[in-house]
Amino acid sequence: MNGLIVLGTASDSGKTMICTALCRILSDEGVRVTPFKSQNMSGFSATTENGEEMSRAQFIQAYAARTKPSIYMNPILLKPVANMKSEVLFFGEKIGPIAGMAYREQFFARGIEAIKTSLAKLTGMYETVIIEGAGSPAEVNLNDREIVNMRVAEIADVPAVLVADIDRGGAIASIVGTLQLLPPEHRKRVKAIIINKFHGDASLFQEGIEFIESYTGVPVAGVIPFKVDHGIEEEDMDRPVMKAPEGIDVYDAWAKHVKAHLNWPLIKEILSQSGEMK
Repeated sequence: MNGLIVLGTASDSGKTMICTALCRILSDEGVRVTPFKSQNMSGFSATTENGEEMSRAQFIQAYAARTKPSIYMNPILLKPVANMKSEVLFFGEKIGPIAGMAYREQFFARGIEAIKTSLAKLTGMYETVIIEGAGSPAEVNLNDREIVNMRVAEIADVPAVLVADIDRGGAIASIVGTLQLLPPEHRKRVKAIIINKFHGDASLFQEGIEFIESYTGVPVAGVIPFKVDHGIEEEDMDRPVMKAPEGIDVYDAWAKHVKAHLNWPLIKEILSQSGEMK
């Protein structure tokens, strides 16, 4: 399978937006590309042409990829409801509400099958799959039954890119800590790091880049400046989104912004390593 997975050092690191940019950049190069996120927990959803409910994020990413949104791009959707429960949707079929522990215990095997079914479907239709992870791959208390980060990378046999949000501070520590907590077989999949939501002069962070690369042995593929007016809806939050300037395609503008600050040849090289990670 040709593709990669975008992981984050934490929730809200910008994985969704990086995946959105990668989908449009690849589409611009004539690649038939699709987004994929195995499981998304969000109260925000969209409806496909077939009337199936899926995550808003993958719906948006499909448009960035210039393709039709499909339930196979997000086979599992968890919609939080009251009392720490979620309404569970498998391929748009509603189940629940179900408590978190019951879901982990009862639906792990079904989740794995949904992932395999979806990836098989998508790889039969597209050349490249851009996979989005969730939260952090270093949540050691959850990794035995997680179905959205490294287990997906293993099923798809794709390399990983790790995204860190520098806007919150602590980006270097979060990168180092995440990599150190990954078991060796997972750590070797991480082929690049992206520093996201940078404010100010990126040249002032050069020493930070050099430290990250020397300490971890993983190259920094880009430092992406914070862009307040991207105009793209959030994945799972209802924060105000500043409108993009009039007369522009928001996906084109966002992709251009990311690519200008990304080592694109390195990302393409990483994509070429798909299927060689096991």
